[in-house]
Amino acid sequence: MTVKLAVTGAGGRMGKMLIEAIANADGVELAAAIERPGSSLVGADAGEIAGVGKLGVAVVDDIHAVIDDFDVLIDFTIPKATLANARVCADAHRSIVIGTTGFSDDEKTELLAAADATGMVMAANYSTGVNLCFKLLKSAAEILGDDYDVEVYEAHHRHKIDAPSGTALRMGEVLADALGRDLDKVAVYGREGQTGARERDTIGFATVRGGDVVGDHTVMFMAEGERIEITHKASSRMSFARGAVRAAAWLKGKDSGLFDMQDVLGLR
Repeated sequence: MTVKLAVTGAGGRMGKMLIEAIANADGVELAAAIERPGSSLVGADAGEIAGVGKLGVAVVDDIHAVIDDFDVLIDFTIPKATLANARVCADAHRSIVIGTTGFSDDEKTELLAAADATGMVMAANYSTGVNLCFKLLKSAAEILGDDYDVEVYEAHHRHKIDAPSGTALRMGEVLADALGRDLDKVAVYGREGQTGARERDTIGFATVRGGDVVGDHTVMFMAEGERIEITHKASSRMSFARGAVRAAAWLKGKDSGLFDMQDVLGLR
């Protein structure tokens, strides 16, 4: 059975990638495309915007106008818009795949409430490779333990608005959990001046922004005499788009609950 998908932020870089990924995937179809109110793209064919040819799906600027047309919404926009869309989906019992990052604790609580009413996949990164890295990081941290200092490095394009990236923070959470630490207490998000010697329990984050970097992430485990690095580098957003579409197809039929890509990929 074909899963009907909707993409919000359809005219953005990720929105176009999602539309292309849907057009090239089996078992799914684009049923709706949504842009912000007043967008000049309203009324245009979503397929032509994405460069995949006509799909017969006109861009709209109101999710309510297409709420009955799709099974799952894919949202890679901004926290405020995603929260509003999650509420609409929960009320209409439509599932949602969330790729937006930068939520506050209160906003995360709101999303959890929405997941009580509908199926939701929320992940810091939808790349299959990155999610494999999460599993490798867990194993590495458990094996290496407190004998190794741990640092997380990430780089993204100049337009990214949150830092550290959601993926880097998720890596930190995986590491802290495996090492039995509270990330809120041991995370260091930058160093400057006379900082003193590094504390053993610290998990450090280094952030770089510039150019058109899609996404680089490296976790370093460092001890006397050796260093182990686990790295993922993305050269195209298509890997994220394909993963999100895979998550949307997997989510069909899940009436409620919060899931992530570890669930989708069977890596639990």
